[in-house]
Formats: sequence, structure tokens, C-alpha cells
Amino acid sequence: MHIPTSPILLPLLRAACSSIVLLAASACGSAPAQDAPPAPGNAGLLAQIQAEVGAAACDSTQQCHTIAIGAKACGGPERYLAWSSKDYDGKTLKALAQAQAEASRKQQQADGMMSTCSIVTDPGATCEAGRCVLQKSVMGGSSAM
Repeated sequence: MHIPTSPILLPLLRAACSSIVLLAASACGSAPAQDAPPAPGNAGLLAQIQAEVGAAACDSTQQCHTIAIGAKACGGPERYLAWSSKDYDGKTLKALAQAQAEASRKQQQADGMMSTCSIVTDPGATCEAGRCVLQKSVMGGSSAM
């Protein structure tokens, strides 16, 4: 079936189709990264956090605790880290974790980042072989550092 077209209508249709294709291509190419690695400034804070945790030595599970690390764009932490109160009160660790989460939130806002909005639950910590570790998750894995 042949549909007659006017000489004005055909170039307009071509331009409209080209615009739609360009718009769709640019939208796909500029989408913010999801759950991107931490910004370089956060890497230093993460290193300080890991240094504060150290070996996380323990004699019993009562000495083992968890701390939320990072921040997801939708809210909540990125993961948890096990630490020990055997020889340490954790005040500096808590301050570093809070600073790192705030830095993550600011960086995500500045970059317009998105996340999966999945909920990361606190797995709890236990003492295994003299070291605090995150408990194994029953429902599919926990995020650890």
C-alpha cells in the first residue's frame, strides 16, 4: 500500500526520528553508575577504618560488634564490618565510619549517583579462631570488607 507524502512532511518525519534516536542514545550513555566504587577521598577513610579495626582479636563473641560502612544513594549502609572491643572502645572507629558515610553521601549527591536501593541488613559478628568476623547470612550473603 502506497501512502502519498508531501515534500514538507517527509523531511519533518526524518528529523523527528533522528531526534528521538539521538535522545535515546544520549540518555543511555549518560546514566549515572550504580553502586560505583568509593571516591578517592573515601578510600583514605576506608584505609583508616581498616587500620582502626586491625586484627579484631577476640576471646568471645561478646567482644565482637558490627559497624555500618559507607552509604547507598537511596539510604542505608553499603556494607558492615566486624570489629572487636577486646582492647578497644571503638570511639575513633565510629567517628571515622560516620565521616566516611557522610563523605559518600556528599559525593553521590554531587555525582547524581543512583543505587540498587537494596537493603543491607546487619549480619552481626561472631568470634571465630580468635578474630571477629561477620556472621554468615542465611538469606544470600552479606557484604564485608
